Amino acid sequence: MEIYQLLPKTNCKKCGKSTCMAFAVALLSWEVAVEDCPPLKDVEFKNNYEKLLEMVAPVEGSTETGLIVHEDKCFGCGNCVVACPVNVANDPHGAGIGRAPTNDKLILRVEDGIVRAFNIQECRRFGENRILCNLCIITCPTEAIEFV
Repeated sequence: MEIYQLLPKTNCKKCGKSTCMAFAVALLSWEVAVEDCPPLKDVEFKNNYEKLLEMVAPVEGSTETGLIVHEDKCFGCGNCVVACPVNVANDPHGAGIGRAPTNDKLILRVEDGIVRAFNIQECRRFGENRILCNLCIITCPTEAIEFV
Protein backbone atom coordinates (compact mmCIF):
# COMPACT_ATOMS: atom_id res chain seq x y z
CA MET A 1 0.00 0.00 0.00
CA GLU A 2 2.92 2.34 0.66
CA ILE A 3 4.04 1.90 -2.93
CA TYR A 4 0.53 2.35 -4.27
CA GLN A 5 0.09 5.59 -2.31
CA LEU A 6 3.12 7.08 -4.09
CA LEU A 7 1.89 6.17 -7.57
CA PRO A 8 -0.10 8.66 -9.71
CA LYS A 9 -3.27 6.52 -9.40
CA THR A 10 -4.36 7.43 -12.93
CA ASN A 11 -4.73 3.83 -14.12
CA CYS A 12 -3.42 5.04 -17.48
CA LYS A 13 -2.04 1.61 -18.49
CA LYS A 14 1.08 3.24 -20.00
CA CYS A 15 3.19 0.88 -17.88
CA GLY A 16 1.52 -2.17 -19.38
CA LYS A 17 -0.50 -2.96 -16.24
CA SER A 18 -4.25 -2.57 -15.97
CA THR A 19 -4.18 -0.41 -12.83
CA CYS A 20 -1.75 1.42 -10.59
CA MET A 21 -2.41 -1.21 -7.92
CA ALA A 22 -1.33 -3.91 -10.39
CA PHE A 23 1.81 -1.89 -11.08
CA ALA A 24 2.53 -1.65 -7.33
CA VAL A 25 2.24 -5.43 -6.98
CA ALA A 26 4.43 -5.96 -10.04
CA LEU A 27 7.00 -3.56 -8.61
CA LEU A 28 7.11 -5.59 -5.39
CA SER A 29 7.79 -8.77 -7.34
CA TRP A 30 10.45 -7.14 -9.56
CA GLU A 31 8.40 -7.58 -12.74
CA VAL A 32 8.66 -3.85 -13.43
CA ALA A 33 10.91 -0.99 -12.38
CA VAL A 34 9.93 2.41 -11.02
CA GLU A 35 11.01 3.92 -14.34
CA ASP A 36 8.34 1.86 -16.15
CA CYS A 37 5.62 4.24 -14.93
CA PRO A 38 5.71 7.18 -17.40
CA PRO A 39 3.51 9.55 -15.33
CA LEU A 40 5.95 9.27 -12.41
CA LYS A 41 8.49 11.11 -14.55
CA ASP A 42 6.25 14.19 -14.69
CA VAL A 43 7.34 17.15 -12.57
CA GLU A 44 4.28 16.90 -10.30
CA PHE A 45 5.29 13.39 -9.19
CA LYS A 46 9.03 14.06 -8.83
CA ASN A 47 9.02 13.66 -5.02
CA ASN A 48 7.03 10.42 -5.23
CA TYR A 49 9.38 9.10 -7.91
CA GLU A 50 12.39 9.76 -5.69
CA LYS A 51 10.69 8.19 -2.65
CA LEU A 52 9.88 5.07 -4.66
CA LEU A 53 13.48 4.79 -5.85
CA GLU A 54 14.59 4.95 -2.21
CA MET A 55 12.04 2.32 -1.22
CA VAL A 56 13.19 -0.21 -3.80
CA ALA A 57 16.92 0.51 -3.43
CA PRO A 58 17.39 -1.98 -0.55
CA VAL A 59 16.18 -4.85 -2.74
CA GLU A 60 18.75 -4.19 -5.44
CA GLY A 61 21.22 -7.02 -5.49
CA SER A 62 18.81 -9.40 -3.81
CA THR A 63 17.77 -12.73 -5.24
CA GLU A 64 14.28 -13.56 -6.46
CA THR A 65 13.34 -14.55 -2.90
CA GLY A 66 14.62 -11.24 -1.51
CA LEU A 67 17.75 -12.86 -0.06
CA ILE A 68 20.73 -10.60 0.45
CA VAL A 69 24.08 -11.70 1.85
CA HIS A 70 25.98 -8.70 3.17
CA GLU A 71 29.50 -9.71 2.25
CA ASP A 72 31.04 -7.11 4.55
CA LYS A 73 29.41 -8.83 7.55
CA CYS A 74 29.85 -12.48 6.50
CA PHE A 75 32.94 -14.32 7.67
CA GLY A 76 31.97 -17.70 6.20
CA CYS A 77 31.09 -19.63 9.36
CA GLY A 78 28.62 -21.77 7.37
CA ASN A 79 25.89 -21.85 10.04
CA CYS A 80 23.30 -20.91 7.42
CA VAL A 81 24.52 -23.61 5.05
CA VAL A 82 24.00 -26.32 7.67
CA ALA A 83 20.70 -24.84 8.91
CA CYS A 84 19.03 -24.58 5.48
CA PRO A 85 16.43 -27.37 5.29
CA VAL A 86 16.78 -27.55 1.51
CA ASN A 87 20.55 -27.97 1.80
CA VAL A 88 20.06 -30.74 4.36
CA ALA A 89 17.53 -32.51 2.14
CA ASN A 90 19.64 -32.18 -1.00
CA ASP A 91 23.01 -32.99 0.58
CA PRO A 92 22.53 -34.88 3.88
CA HIS A 93 26.06 -36.34 3.90
CA GLY A 94 27.88 -33.16 2.92
CA ALA A 95 26.70 -29.62 3.60
CA GLY A 96 23.83 -30.93 5.70
CA ILE A 97 26.26 -32.08 8.39
CA GLY A 98 28.87 -29.36 8.01
CA ARG A 99 31.15 -30.96 5.46
CA ALA A 100 32.02 -29.80 2.00
CA PRO A 101 29.10 -30.03 -0.45
CA THR A 102 28.84 -33.29 -2.33
CA ASN A 103 26.58 -31.96 -5.09
CA ASP A 104 25.65 -28.75 -6.86
CA LYS A 105 21.99 -28.56 -5.75
CA LEU A 106 22.66 -26.44 -2.67
CA ILE A 107 21.11 -23.04 -2.13
CA LEU A 108 23.80 -21.65 0.15
CA ARG A 109 27.47 -22.51 0.23
CA VAL A 110 30.67 -20.94 1.47
CA GLU A 111 32.90 -19.83 -1.36
CA ASP A 112 36.08 -17.79 -0.91
CA GLY A 113 35.24 -17.28 2.78
CA ILE A 114 31.78 -15.80 2.13
CA VAL A 115 28.35 -17.38 1.85
CA ARG A 116 26.92 -17.20 -1.63
CA ALA A 117 23.47 -18.11 -2.98
CA PHE A 118 22.98 -20.65 -5.76
CA ASN A 119 19.89 -22.49 -7.04
CA ILE A 120 17.74 -19.86 -5.36
CA GLN A 121 14.67 -21.22 -7.13
CA GLU A 122 14.91 -24.16 -4.70
CA CYS A 123 14.54 -21.89 -1.64
CA ARG A 124 11.40 -22.48 0.41
CA ARG A 125 10.62 -18.77 0.02
CA PHE A 126 10.33 -19.13 -3.76
CA GLY A 127 7.56 -20.39 -6.02
CA GLU A 128 3.88 -21.11 -5.58
CA ASN A 129 4.19 -23.09 -2.35
CA ARG A 130 6.52 -20.64 -0.62
CA ILE A 131 6.81 -20.47 3.13
CA LEU A 132 8.52 -17.84 5.22
CA CYS A 133 11.50 -19.91 6.30
CA ASN A 134 14.14 -17.91 8.18
CA LEU A 135 16.56 -20.56 9.43
CA CYS A 136 19.49 -19.09 7.52
CA ILE A 137 18.84 -15.71 9.14
CA ILE A 138 18.44 -16.79 12.74
CA THR A 139 21.60 -18.91 12.69
CA CYS A 140 23.79 -16.10 11.35
CA PRO A 141 25.84 -14.63 14.20
CA THR A 142 26.65 -11.41 12.33
CA GLU A 143 23.25 -10.74 10.76
CA ALA A 144 24.84 -10.94 7.33
CA ILE A 145 21.75 -12.55 5.78
CA GLU A 146 18.43 -10.84 5.37
CA PHE A 147 15.30 -11.04 3.27
CA VAL A 148 13.88 -7.81 1.87
